[in-house]
Amino acid sequence: MDDIKKGLFITFEGIDGCGKTTQLELLDKYLRKKGYKTIQTLEPGGSDIGKSLREILLHHKGYVSDICELFLYLADRAQHFETVILKNKNEGNMVLCDRHIDSTVAYQGFGRMGDIEKIDFLNNLATKNQKPDLTLLFDVDIETGQKRVGKEKDRLEKESLEFHKRVKEGYLKLAQKYPERIKVINANLGIDEVFLQVQKIIDDIL
Repeated sequence: MDDIKKGLFITFEGIDGCGKTTQLELLDKYLRKKGYKTIQTLEPGGSDIGKSLREILLHHKGYVSDICELFLYLADRAQHFETVILKNKNEGNMVLCDRHIDSTVAYQGFGRMGDIEKIDFLNNLATKNQKPDLTLLFDVDIETGQKRVGKEKDRLEKESLEFHKRVKEGYLKLAQKYPERIKVINANLGIDEVFLQVQKIIDDIL
């Protein structure tokens, strides 16, 4: 219970179109009704500097090298973690974050076929070796996810089917590696059915 008094840091992960943003908003309302103070945030873009980095990362029209992409995400995370996540958690708030360290491992690691070990090291550097208290991984079929995204896609959403397959597989490998932290949710179901799974996990923790 002492950890909850200090605040909890909960991250929402999954491939594009998994519905995590909708579920984050539903959980925010649920926790507020229970009397908890919450903050919604996201990566990239959760800090003042991050807003500019998000625009580059998701909408830059020209070529972006894999290493450049990786370091832009890490720069965003370092600023965001120190000025938003850590600050709010220490104040006792529930921090609900749309994407965090696991996205970088899944997308820049497995998706881009980068060096996972180096990415883990850099993630730890950006977050002062701290991990989320809980990660909700919304697992959805790639075809379903792509349909939900729609026609207006950002730079990463436009990547190949093989890329998205590697990302999905990467997420599931992370869930196997960190079962205590990462909880897999069947996101192929309707919004209410998915949230019932979220609610159960949260109620067990609280």
